[in-house]
Amino acid sequence: MGNRSGVLELAVLGLLHEAPMHGYELRKRVNAQFGWGRVLSFGSLYPCLKAMLRNGLISADAGTPDGRRQKIVYTITADGKDHFAHAMRDVGPSAWEDDTFGVHFSFFGRTDPATRLRILEGRRARMEERLANFRAAMSRTAERVDAYTLELQRHGLESAEREVRWLNELIDGERRQQRSPDHQPPATPPN
Repeated sequence: MGNRSGVLELAVLGLLHEAPMHGYELRKRVNAQFGWGRVLSFGSLYPCLKAMLRNGLISADAGTPDGRRQKIVYTITADGKDHFAHAMRDVGPSAWEDDTFGVHFSFFGRTDPATRLRILEGRRARMEERLANFRAAMSRTAERVDAYTLELQRHGLESAEREVRWLNELIDGERRQQRSPDHQPPATPPN
């Protein structure tokens, strides 16, 4: 799940888990929900959809015409649901990378507590490493860079610090939830 097409596949399966959609709607939802650095193109989406069709993860049906032509509506299959569930449970270091973490986090409602905690802790470790790198870079270069480069480094440092604090809160909330007698996943992320 570490490569971009694997992440896109996970995102599409997760969205189709909610409801069938046509390609344009999928593209719009992926761009809006995951906010990846660049807009997802149809040149990336449609090859992914074709591969998922070949692998039996989704099905395609001609929908109702939109005035010009019929739109193909994609639906997740039982194999696709199994594949999605397995991909959400089978996490490793790639699950806490920038793009991948957001996709996993977006579908935490369908993830068991132990997996959520493992992903959050992995992401925190990654961000603490990034934080240490920012601090080291700033201490080495503070007197040799211009004010704008220094501000950019400071911004990166503050962003990483903020994310580590947020992750600590989420991890604490997950642990409290796991200790509670009901042990039900939270309806909303803990504060």
